[in-house]
Amino acid sequence: MAKAARSHYVCSECGGTSAKWLGKCPACGAWNTLTESLAAAAPAHRFAPLAGSTPVQDLADIEARELPRQPSGIAEFDRVLGGGLVPGSVVLIGGDPGVGKSTLLLQALVSLAATVPVLYVTGEESAEQVALRARRLDLPTQGSRLLAEIRLEAILDTIAAQKPAVAVIDSIQTLYSSALSAAPGSVSQVRECAAQLTRLAKQTGVTLVLIGHVTKDGTLAGPRVLEHIVDTVLYFEGDTHSSYRLVRAFKNRFGAVNELGVFAMTDRGLRGVNNPSALFLSEHDANVAGSCIMATQEGSRPLLVEVQALVDTAHVPNPRRLTVGVEGTRLAMLLAVLHRHAGVATFDQDVFVNAVGGVKITEPAADLPVLLAIMSSLRDRPLPRGLVAFGEVGLAGEIRPAVRGQERLREAAKLGFSMAFIPRANAPRQPIEGLEVVPLDRIDAAMDRLR
Repeated sequence: MAKAARSHYVCSECGGTSAKWLGKCPACGAWNTLTESLAAAAPAHRFAPLAGSTPVQDLADIEARELPRQPSGIAEFDRVLGGGLVPGSVVLIGGDPGVGKSTLLLQALVSLAATVPVLYVTGEESAEQVALRARRLDLPTQGSRLLAEIRLEAILDTIAAQKPAVAVIDSIQTLYSSALSAAPGSVSQVRECAAQLTRLAKQTGVTLVLIGHVTKDGTLAGPRVLEHIVDTVLYFEGDTHSSYRLVRAFKNRFGAVNELGVFAMTDRGLRGVNNPSALFLSEHDANVAGSCIMATQEGSRPLLVEVQALVDTAHVPNPRRLTVGVEGTRLAMLLAVLHRHAGVATFDQDVFVNAVGGVKITEPAADLPVLLAIMSSLRDRPLPRGLVAFGEVGLAGEIRPAVRGQERLREAAKLGFSMAFIPRANAPRQPIEGLEVVPLDRIDAAMDRLR
């Protein structure tokens, strides 16, 4: 009598397994994440050791050298990667459906095909669909190799035979391994395929770019081990109804994190934006109340972003505090600091804060611009024309310095701003031509200058 296939439960967050269903994952503690899947005994040789054993070395005797980078031909994409693609690295890029992941990588691969061998593996679309997209974007496709396949073993054999310098997998959730009986896209299949592809990249030196689906929460579908084993994790941001896209690095073993690439979606594909600060600035003909320009730092790039605030009388017992693009948990704290140290009460007011252009600001240097915009809206008085600000506000009412303050000020001066409210610790030693710098110690001093 044939033995029935055994099943176990796999956590969709961490990939941990359990013999029976539990409400809480025993590995990571997440609730309601265990899903049933068939337990297949994979062959033991699939992770066979490399030829020969690696000897133990002294760290001081190891000769460290910088790996050469391969430019993708798209400047904004190279900026996010840290200068280009590193041989043997694995890049994971995720984003909402239709945001432009496949378009960007097809453009990059066609550009790379002029100098190095490339391979595009499509599992979601047919070869004809990819060819139609390339024609629609008017891309020179000569030399670009394409494979329409979802079986992992066939893809590994093709990469080993073709020996491309760069290979794109679109997408990792569509692949399956014959060693497992689970369906494509399941936790076990995603984890197995990603591990096998990563191992191949490290052995052969081929650069792999994996496209990943995202969940409703905006995180990559599948276990978090998918993010752990790759070298670089990129996310596409931006509303599909807008023509602008942001690519942000959340993990990069070969470059800086939180780098930001700005693209514009055109009928010829994605095009890099040379002056992204212009996208996030106001186009008002005259100054309006509740608007403040912030100098933020995204990786190595300073950006100027307009922060808007609307303060209105609350008609409910509990006033609303809503933010878009700005960290919402800090708004209540900032309003308490504004009341305690500047004497401005908003307990009977609804407060709404928005970062223009769909950009997300996560650094605490947005505190001072947010409070200036709130004060401007509350008094219905515009801020001085040409004003830019940045600085973190502490619970004691002090204004703390921000990193790379000089670069922020130079970017503001380059774009024609004439006044800057900044922390005193960020005051430049040498005056900046055309920019009046106002160093501030406390939030009450900043509010007094607006009265």
